[in-house]
Amino acid sequence: MKHALSVTRDQDFAAWYQSVITEADLAEESGVRGCMVIRPWGYGIWERIQRLLDDRIKATGHENCYFPLFIPLSYFEKEAEHVEGFAKEMAVVTHHRLIADGKGGLMPDPSAKLEEPLVVRPTSETVIGTAFARWVQSWRDLPVLINQWANVVRWEMRTRMFLRTAEFLWQEGHTAHATADEAREETLKMLEVYRSFAEDCLALPVVAGEKPENERFPGAVATYSIEAMMQDGKALQAGTSHFLGTNFARAQNIRFQNNAGEFELANTTSWGVSTRMIGGVIMVHGDDDGLRVPPRIAPWQIVIVPMLRDNDEDAALIAYCKELQAALAATSALGETVRALLDLKPAKSTTKRWGWVKKGAPIVVEVGGRDMAGGNVSVIRRDRLYREDGKLDSAIVARAEFEGAAAGLLGEIQATLHAEAKARLDANITPAADWAALETHFAEGARNPGWRMVEWAKPTGAALDKVVERLKKLKLTVRNVPLDAAAASGNCVFTGEPAVERVLVGRSY
Repeated sequence: MKHALSVTRDQDFAAWYQSVITEADLAEESGVRGCMVIRPWGYGIWERIQRLLDDRIKATGHENCYFPLFIPLSYFEKEAEHVEGFAKEMAVVTHHRLIADGKGGLMPDPSAKLEEPLVVRPTSETVIGTAFARWVQSWRDLPVLINQWANVVRWEMRTRMFLRTAEFLWQEGHTAHATADEAREETLKMLEVYRSFAEDCLALPVVAGEKPENERFPGAVATYSIEAMMQDGKALQAGTSHFLGTNFARAQNIRFQNNAGEFELANTTSWGVSTRMIGGVIMVHGDDDGLRVPPRIAPWQIVIVPMLRDNDEDAALIAYCKELQAALAATSALGETVRALLDLKPAKSTTKRWGWVKKGAPIVVEVGGRDMAGGNVSVIRRDRLYREDGKLDSAIVARAEFEGAAAGLLGEIQATLHAEAKARLDANITPAADWAALETHFAEGARNPGWRMVEWAKPTGAALDKVVERLKKLKLTVRNVPLDAAAASGNCVFTGEPAVERVLVGRSY
């Protein structure tokens, strides 16, 4: 069967991923290594993610704010473990002016060197912690619950669009609490916000759980994640939530007077998701014809393509399509007004059809003169593009019938995409009884090796370092300890000691 993309997932998954991004007009290179231009369709998906997630964040009592892009280096120096974790990825501003270099180019002005270097925001714990120290004086000032939508810079050496870029967009929540219990509750609450958002809006089935010690956010007491499985079996960390304890509060002097008049350190948290989620949507839902966008996050859920022929019939056909668009816009699906676009760009209808197929619009409606004469429309569902005989599945239905059924179809497509991904996830998480079984499985080079659930003794320090080195030989990492995992019932596959929990092991992006 011939597909819209020149490369398939089976042929080369990495090349297919890049092809989807290009052919779906999601993003392109910017001229700066590791930085991308996010095109309107890609940014429209991010805007939908932002709007839906922002509502959920605010519903939990958080308020949005904004902090500067530049952070004084001295702020990071207060928190040794944190700065060590990000030191190799920091972009640093040292000068504030350029001058001619005498050779036709420009150079930093030696006289414009900053007294203190400024770090381009890799994450905002330090600058926000400094603000918390000003804002929090008494127990009455707690909790502080804030969130910001921003860009961050981490100087990645190996980059891939959406998955790992030098600059990316995200939201980062930061909170301060009177007690550790309250902060831990906040950490898990926001993890659940991410889990339900991924499942309900992105149609991404994920596993929520705690990361092992070596995978913790620098300076955190505990880190939790949601992990999604891509179609090649690799894991993608789609969101994280961190319990920071009093580590950052001690470094940033976030202290408050309790109701007994004594001074205590606040307990803080941070949590975030990024444009990496779009990469997850591509690799979980895409097929050999391009992207498939879940209706909840599709900028346009239904695209109407009139089959214009540059004749006297065109005006009537456009009017017919506008009536359809208006009828759809007057209906609701998945809790919102249906987003319907009438595509009147001057291009062949087949070109526009396949363009929207590659972009992943949930429903494409084609309307020709014969359809109009019969009061019909031709409907293509992106979640099931072909019939059993391999031909395009374009169903001719009465316009009035489609108008009444559109909301239900969008809900069905959302559910179908989630069900397909969930079945794949469940089928590719299997147990491994010992190291030999783990080694044999991942050495086979299967297209989708999936993840393995193994017994875990929760080693720390040098013992954990040995496990990590052992896993590296197979290009594996411990993903997380699922919150809903069954109780441990044997010995650790790595150390042979009695297991205390079960962890997921796999390859990852």
